[in-house]
Amino acid sequence: MSELIGAYAYEMDEQGLQTLGSHIIAGRGFRKEEILPPMTPSNSARPYPQIVMTQRLARTFFPDGNAVGKHVYDYMGRPVTIVGIASDMVGPWPTAEGNFIHGAYWVPEQPLMFGFHYLVRTQPGRRDEIMRVASQHLSESNMDRAISSVRSVEYFKQATYLTGQVTVDTLIIVTALLLGVAALGIFGLATFNVTTRTKQIGTRRALGARKSDVVRYFMVENALITTAGIVLGCVLALGVGYWLSLQYELPRLDLYYLVGGILALWGIGQLAAWQPARRAAGVPPSVATRTA
Repeated sequence: MSELIGAYAYEMDEQGLQTLGSHIIAGRGFRKEEILPPMTPSNSARPYPQIVMTQRLARTFFPDGNAVGKHVYDYMGRPVTIVGIASDMVGPWPTAEGNFIHGAYWVPEQPLMFGFHYLVRTQPGRRDEIMRVASQHLSESNMDRAISSVRSVEYFKQATYLTGQVTVDTLIIVTALLLGVAALGIFGLATFNVTTRTKQIGTRRALGARKSDVVRYFMVENALITTAGIVLGCVLALGVGYWLSLQYELPRLDLYYLVGGILALWGIGQLAAWQPARRAAGVPPSVATRTA
């Protein structure tokens, strides 16, 4: 048997999975008569006879077979039976702890953590109305009941991923700055390349080359250099992405991101080289050939 380390436990009743929008893919869910009353200091050491766990957690503990009916140890080292496997999900309460490493499992118990938590599933478009009605009903049915907050799952979802969204925004800004630095670098190298070859440009112009020929020459040259750099970058990106997917079970890089990056970098490189090439083509042959 395996010990439930690296997994998060949540309490729920027999309607919990359906309310959360998840479903049983193997075994069964909890029955009404199996739901235990809330944990108190006097019964905190009671065992849970059965649990339901996510598919990912089941694969972690039992990669070679069906986990239904198997036994695992709870946090106190007592054996419990797996009666059902549920579809993967972040967790019944979208908190920071919901971003589990191995998975989550549920115990048949009414939750009591600084009070009861009620989760209500509504029809599309009626969420705000049901939130107001449910809050009013809970207040009127028990005048001693204090309602701390009524929030939507979307609210908790946004709060959970707020740090991740800030990270994404930061990466976007950093990427844009890096693209700007790359464009400036290409512009500087192209300008330097043109400046050091002014006499060559003048000679070509004196021999009959048109301005468009000079511009095309530098644009093609820059395109070849940029393409070589992009190919090398793509090989490194695919290699690092594959390594990360193996080491951390991250999804592999979608190819359309790679294609978009290639087109963006290639376009930025050509735009950065266009102005120096255009300026080089405008140098008169008499001036260019006199340049040391």
